[in-house]
Order: sequence, then structure tokens, then C-alpha cells
Amino acid sequence: MKYLLVGIGNVGEAYVHTRHNIGFDVLDAFAARHDMVFQPDRYAHRAEGRWKGKQLILIKPTTYVNLSGKAVKYWMDKEKIPLEQLLVVVDDIALPLDTVRLRPGGSDGGHNGLKHIEEMLGTRQFARLRFGIGQHFPKGQQVEYVLGKWKPEEWEMVQKKISLCVEILESFISRGIEATMNEFNARKIKLENGSTS
Repeated sequence: MKYLLVGIGNVGEAYVHTRHNIGFDVLDAFAARHDMVFQPDRYAHRAEGRWKGKQLILIKPTTYVNLSGKAVKYWMDKEKIPLEQLLVVVDDIALPLDTVRLRPGGSDGGHNGLKHIEEMLGTRQFARLRFGIGQHFPKGQQVEYVLGKWKPEEWEMVQKKISLCVEILESFISRGIEATMNEFNARKIKLENGSTS
């Protein structure tokens, strides 16, 4: 049983910990928890490991967001991974900051990374974990917003959501997408008492 976990983001120091790179940050947290180390590889930084009898391959594409599908298709083909064992972690301006959503498919929501993956795979039917980043930006400033760094007051929420996303990835691998959606999709992250609901 092989799983491919993909974090969407841009390579380069300028993009580290920006909203658009949250996919990278989630995969980094997952890899750290499971003692997996990223190494440069074809079209991506790749980490590999085993967990609960499953072989896990993590990739952070180095093709930049808009060409993410190139790396995904290459590693799907190379490792012979079925669509139902692919999960893509991506930022989503349509969701508020306190929300994450796991979906088995759907539209790209205007996200160029998802769009390119769909084009390269020829389908929308693959799991995607949408990390809400909100849309608190003036009209015409969307690009600057998604490529911008988190505000200091957002960081605690972001950290909690990254931890939650690691749990979601583990649940997806161990229990499947339906059970995982049922457990996690209704959750809102709260900071007052340090708990989620």
C-alpha cells in the first residue's frame, strides 16, 4: 500500500512560510513527526518512510505552484500509486482561517496548482486537503496576499491548523477518506482555551 502526499508551494527563500506555501509547511510537520527527511529528487523534494504498514512518499514540487502537476504525475507513474491513495495539501482563500476541508474531488477553486494537477492527471477525482487562509485583502491584491507572510496574530492559529492537518493525513492513511471527512470537516479551530471544536 503506497500513498503519495503532496504539499503545494513555491521553492526559494522568498516564499518560506507564506500563505501559498502552507502545503510545504504541513508536509514538513508530518515528516518531522515520522522521522522522514526530504532530499532533492526529480521535480520535487521527496521524503519516504513507512507507517502502520503503509509506504509513504511525500513530495514538495520544485516546479513552482503553477506547474505542480508535472511532479505529481511523474511520481504517481513512477511509484504506481492509485488515485485514491493521493492527497494534495493546498491553500484556499475561499475558506476562513479557522477552517480546513478534506474533499474527495471537486473544482480547482481558482488555484493554479490544483488546476495543473487536474490537467496532468486528466481528472478531478483525487483527495485534496484545503487549508483556509481567508481573503482579507483589498480588491486586486490577491496575488500579494497569497504570496505574503502570515501576520503575527495569525501564527498561533496557523500552527494549530498545521498540527490538525498532520492528524488528518494520518487518519486518511489509516482509516480512509470518508471516516476522516466525517471526523474532521466540521471542526473549527479555537484559540481561547487551546482546543478545537
